[in-house]
Amino acid sequence: MTHPQVPAYGTSTLADLLPSMSAVLGLPGRPNVLHLPEAERFVVLLVDGLGWHLLEGREAQAPFLCELRATGRPITSGVPSTTATSITSLGTGLTPGQHGIAGYTFRFGDHLLNALLWQGGLDGLDVQPQLTMFERLTKLGVYCATVTPARFRNTGLTTCALRGAHFFGFAEDSTAAGRVEYAVRAATAAQQSLVYVYNRELDHAGHKCGTASPEWTAELTRVDALASALRAALPEDVRLIVTGDHGMVDVPEASRLTIERYPELVADVRLIGGEGRLRQLYVRPGTEAAVRARWAEHLGDRACVMSRDEAFAAAWFGPVQPKLADRFGDVLVAMADDGALMTTTQPNEFGLVGMHGSLTAAELTVPLLIG
Repeated sequence: MTHPQVPAYGTSTLADLLPSMSAVLGLPGRPNVLHLPEAERFVVLLVDGLGWHLLEGREAQAPFLCELRATGRPITSGVPSTTATSITSLGTGLTPGQHGIAGYTFRFGDHLLNALLWQGGLDGLDVQPQLTMFERLTKLGVYCATVTPARFRNTGLTTCALRGAHFFGFAEDSTAAGRVEYAVRAATAAQQSLVYVYNRELDHAGHKCGTASPEWTAELTRVDALASALRAALPEDVRLIVTGDHGMVDVPEASRLTIERYPELVADVRLIGGEGRLRQLYVRPGTEAAVRARWAEHLGDRACVMSRDEAFAAAWFGPVQPKLADRFGDVLVAMADDGALMTTTQPNEFGLVGMHGSLTAAELTVPLLIG
């Protein structure tokens, strides 16, 4: 990966979606860089794991989404291309370097914080205190709501990314009809509204079985039916926006490397963060250059290995707040092939088939579909 794809922050990323909607809804100082159509009410359906390229050739399994794709466009997530970072960028309108949710796991203080599982005693405001777009729009008088699993209420990530919106929580085993009902009720609650609807099942199928599996394809068909039903149930003046938080790469067993098996890779590394497709290495002070060199030599063309300063200069994370800089790895390792860097410190990852996090088009590029 000599020249990895870098998000065009400020013009075509998830961080630009809600600010563009806000411009349409009248929030001062926010340009509509995505050129969204005029509307007073929006519903955003975010399908976890729905990459732009994963819809190619899926007309039979996802006719509604593919019809929208024909007139839609690709945008990108931020880096890393992973759920916690992407949802926070979406909800705040900030780049990863500005909001500081630096990946699935990242350094917070002297330990790793898991941005999905969180930890006891730590509030989302401790990690991400900046205003969300929902808070900004609520002050403007726009009715904002989120339709997500009920157990996400008041969690760390919800507080970081989605606070300020009315919460409509659904049971994990609820029907699509129930989720559609919540979305319609929220969208029609006021003259101006913004509703966020989250679907996670496609991502789970990809992680467990891979995107080439019948299980993933069946889940895509269910997502398509949900999106179609949502569009049919919403009033015509409500704009439906369908997007994803990242794509996915299926990683074969033969392409996996377990870091702890190689003494030269673990030398001087204190913490191993990130995800298998983009590892963030937190190292002993003064060893950054040596660690970078050893990893680059070991992986060769399989990965792009950069120091944190190099990644910042290359704008991987967009503008970066200096006080958040040390949340990102001292050394960053982004996979370019179909491989992954496994670690015994994250044993749950060994069971994954589909993975994401790196800077390939398959992982970064997500759809912007307007219905």
